[in-house]
Amino acid sequence: MASLIDLANPTRFMRLSGLLLPWLAGAALLLLAVGFYLAWFVVPADYQQGETIRIMFVHVPAAWLALMFYTMMAVSALGTLVWRHPLADVAQKAAAPIGACFALICLLTGAFWGKPMWGTYWVWDARLTSVLVLLLIYLGIIALRRALDEPSRAGRPVAILTLVGFVNVPIIKFSVDWWNTLHQPASVFRAGGPTIHPSMLWPLLILATGFTLLALALHLVAMRAEIMRRRVRTLTILEAERLDRLALQGVLA
Repeated sequence: MASLIDLANPTRFMRLSGLLLPWLAGAALLLLAVGFYLAWFVVPADYQQGETIRIMFVHVPAAWLALMFYTMMAVSALGTLVWRHPLADVAQKAAAPIGACFALICLLTGAFWGKPMWGTYWVWDARLTSVLVLLLIYLGIIALRRALDEPSRAGRPVAILTLVGFVNVPIIKFSVDWWNTLHQPASVFRAGGPTIHPSMLWPLLILATGFTLLALALHLVAMRAEIMRRRVRTLTILEAERLDRLALQGVLA
């Protein structure tokens, strides 16, 4: 536990993340290049879905990452409320726009796949609707954060809203099991093993890993930027307070 607290120190985080970022970004680009090559040029067209199956290689990782980043935000929210560590709030703020982008990509690619397969871009299916709710929760959290720009004021209400919204994550995961929906059931992470053919499964896993590393690299960049922004803000406030004291003492008169 002591080592985790040490790693959460902002100064140490800046140093370690600076060392880690080039490796994360390099590994992400390599995996994405290999994964997209396999998905576009090696994987055969599906016997039922044809070429539209290739949308899955972006759609599925985007769906996983939208859920993963919200889960990260929920853990960070606990860090804010329980341990009150400022880096937890930084991690939560940095994760929200990234998770929202992946939720939007998931919905858009799902719509592009749905038109040729289901005959419509959208249907109020349990899985689709719960993912749309996830995007709206992301946007609500971002809006609340912007409305309360002072970090010390925004951290607690944003953390509470994040934890309340986490109820939607298991609903998304199990929606295809709990309700008779148009969306197909889980085909990778399921009891009994994946139902996808290995020729498609491995490129999908490679791309999912590449997208995950890329998302983590973006998260680190966003966290570093937020830490610098807060430091600049603190220094600006301290300098303004110093000038006010000098003015009161007549030094600047």
